[in-house]
Amino acid sequence: MSIAVAPLPDASRTLAGTLTEGVRHFTPNWFAATMGTGGLALVLAQFPVAIPGLHEVAAGLWIANIALFSLFSLIYAARWALDFKGAARVFAHPVQSMFLGAIPMGLATIVNGFVAFGPAYFGPAAYAIAEPLWQVDAVLALITGLGVPYLMFTRQSHSLERMTAVWLIPIVAAEVAAASAAQIAAHVDPAHGGAILFVGYVLWAFSVPLAMGVLVVLFLRLALHQLPEREMGPSGWLALGPIGTGALGLVTLGEQAPTLMAAKGLAVVGEAAYGLGVLGGLILWGYGLWWFGLALLKTARYLREGLAFNLGWWAFTFPLAVYTMATLALGRAAHLATLTVLGGVFAAALAAMWLTVAVRTIGYVARAYRAAR
Repeated sequence: MSIAVAPLPDASRTLAGTLTEGVRHFTPNWFAATMGTGGLALVLAQFPVAIPGLHEVAAGLWIANIALFSLFSLIYAARWALDFKGAARVFAHPVQSMFLGAIPMGLATIVNGFVAFGPAYFGPAAYAIAEPLWQVDAVLALITGLGVPYLMFTRQSHSLERMTAVWLIPIVAAEVAAASAAQIAAHVDPAHGGAILFVGYVLWAFSVPLAMGVLVVLFLRLALHQLPEREMGPSGWLALGPIGTGALGLVTLGEQAPTLMAAKGLAVVGEAAYGLGVLGGLILWGYGLWWFGLALLKTARYLREGLAFNLGWWAFTFPLAVYTMATLALGRAAHLATLTVLGGVFAAALAAMWLTVAVRTIGYVARAYRAAR
């Protein structure tokens, strides 16, 4: 009799042990999946060709992303509760600590989704939800954008040879929040929107110049020490992130500037900001083409050598998503149909890449679960 009922409690203990171990080993790089998923949802919402049902698919991805971000947040909070000392080791880890910046960036896609999709579900209250979430996002972005580099300088061990584009992740979070500021500012009263707009420009300046400096050092590292190992291959796409987001931020902030700055008696500044958005965005977009081409060449080389799947593959998605959004925004602001068409091509490529990475991630999780049992 005891043998007959033994498998049930054993299975229960195995499941509980597997879940506990999963929590103890959870790291913030999982939030990169929310960045990529939310980025795809926002891109599909702007797809330049009207396709029946596409907006509903995009909204579904946004809702799924909220669930995913909430789940990951609960798991990561549980890890700190279960093993505080173990979780705190992330601050000394030279790679995992970089992904702390993925938390505010994942949240930013949810904030922007409340603007793009929220009114259909919550009405005008969607904007009231989006603003405090954006404030939390901006604070987290500032903390990671300064705190993680400080940890690099004081607690971590780095070298030029071991450098990768992962260094950009905590820095870029603030400019992602800057692009979100433009979305929020468009849906509040002009006086308040003007204040949000100014904060957006500060967040942009907090991130973009530093990220551009890191890219210069990254070029030097690649010239002196050649490509990183294959496992870090997808990180090459991360260089496209600050460039795409920087361009997107300039364009979208510039689009709101004439109206919001005129309300503050700064109409001339607002018109200048619009021009800066178009010209500055185009310049950054052109710079991004170089890193885009390099990422393609590097990826082709890694694929020939055999590029095994790991969670770093999510780096294929979010940088391309923000570069695509910048392409579409520039096409709209500069009235360049070529960029609009190119943005549609990028969006299709992003969807294909997201589907590939998502399917492989599900398989990865399933194999890990079976192995743990």
